[in-house]
Amino acid sequence: MKNPDAIVIGAGVVGACTALSLVNAGLKVLVLDRGAVASGTTGAGEGNILVSDKEPSPELTLALRSRDAWFELNTDIGGGFELEPKGGVVISRTSTGIANLKKLSNQQAGCGIGVVELDAKGVKEIEPHLSNTVEYAVLYPQDAQCQPMLAAAQIMRAVKRRGGAFIQGENVKSINTKSGKVVGVTTEKKTYSSPIVVNATGTWAGEIAQLAGSYLPIMPRRGFILVTAPAPKIVHHKVYDADYVANVASSDADLQSSAVVEGTESGNILIGASRERVGFKSDLDVAVLRQLARQAISLFPILATIPLLRAYRGFRPYAPDHLPVIGEDANLLGLWHAAGHEGAGIGLAPATGELITAQITGGKTFMDPTAFSPKRFKQESNVAI
Repeated sequence: MKNPDAIVIGAGVVGACTALSLVNAGLKVLVLDRGAVASGTTGAGEGNILVSDKEPSPELTLALRSRDAWFELNTDIGGGFELEPKGGVVISRTSTGIANLKKLSNQQAGCGIGVVELDAKGVKEIEPHLSNTVEYAVLYPQDAQCQPMLAAAQIMRAVKRRGGAFIQGENVKSINTKSGKVVGVTTEKKTYSSPIVVNATGTWAGEIAQLAGSYLPIMPRRGFILVTAPAPKIVHHKVYDADYVANVASSDADLQSSAVVEGTESGNILIGASRERVGFKSDLDVAVLRQLARQAISLFPILATIPLLRAYRGFRPYAPDHLPVIGEDANLLGLWHAAGHEGAGIGLAPATGELITAQITGGKTFMDPTAFSPKRFKQESNVAI
């Protein structure tokens, strides 16, 4: 593609959704990735499309729009990525935890989230294998799941069908600027000209900003997932302990984990979730895996009889204030960021693409994007003026 209107760096699900939204708006779009589609954080995700884990905030507004956008997208491109409106079940087994869950769900209901309170009998009716120790839960019918690698691949296919281009295996080495504006990028192989560059590189978004002489405090937050062998239908929803919400919102660098269990279309069961800030340290930590297994069995005792198939890890792109970064760079015109979603990138991807596209094209945004602006991290830059 000669002279694209926009270059998107990153072919994970956020980059793919952003590219598709830009193409649908009539722009000529080139997507670049140093690897293949979904070769970064997207490929290590569970495919969560959640509203249940969001407190009333701008991120919840983004999540509600994105949940609906996923199903619109599914229809638009013909599916093929195992999108399932399975619903989520959040449990708590302490009096304090139950009180906090009731308070949160009431607040969420006031923001348009569907919530259904369940007693012990109600829980057993929808999740018969759940531990008898669970006497209270909240059902969130809007929660959903997809297969994230398939989603990114299918969306990128749609981008190409609609006139966009994708080049994999090219690592961006510099963001080219002139008079404080973006003029393109240079990879290890070639220079590409464009007045718009979208940084959708997830955990590595801070490095791309640095290439442009700017600043973005995106850091990796490591997490592990266990995968069981295929099993009969045991888990019918995404089921997790309410502590998960607190862990997501925490800024603690030390290990945090809470029980998160869900089935997949193929029959495998996914078990999480852990969070810790250890940089890009990729060691397989058996102690963390054991902890995740114990927590999952405490929720679903039957899991003790099902063999584990494998474990894997990924790095969530973590911003200090736990909000994604969606908007134009604080220091450089034409450089846009769509990153920092932490563990919610898959769920928030379609709405992120819509929001950044509206800003780039001067269209009407579905919400005020100010809370996500990169300008909240503005500091001294090295951008040439």
